[in-house]
Amino acid sequence: MLSALAAIIDPTARGKGLSGEVLKAMIAIARQHGLDALVAPVRPTLKTAYPLAPMERYVRWTRTDGAPIDPWLRTHWRLGAEVVRVIPRALVIAGRVADWEDWTEMSFPDSGPYVVPGALQPVVIDRERDEGRYEDPNVWMLHSLTGARA
Repeated sequence: MLSALAAIIDPTARGKGLSGEVLKAMIAIARQHGLDALVAPVRPTLKTAYPLAPMERYVRWTRTDGAPIDPWLRTHWRLGAEVVRVIPRALVIAGRVADWEDWTEMSFPDSGPYVVPGALQPVVIDRERDEGRYEDPNVWMLHSLTGARA
């Protein structure tokens, strides 16, 4: 099995179908090496608009045609991938409250969860411990290369 680490498209080149081409190239590499699958840890691009929805629910949201609502999940889905697992803490960022205020240009006057632009879920602030903590989830998608459409 081949694992993707990242597939990043320059923001000025987005919307031109390049992400699908990157995935097709990864699938081709896996096939050239006789591998049975490509697994991709995916950070859904539209999830930032829904930070209060748990990822487990978000990945099940679909459009009327049955495709995932999220464009990045949909790109994988169109190439035959399926969601195999939600990883709740793919990346953890902890820092002092002052750090979080600097990073986000926001104020955190009380302890509790805060919606922060660009985050997939709330940042949790603990004023007593002087800590902010963000746990970035992701979704593992599996591209089976035995009978795959790509």
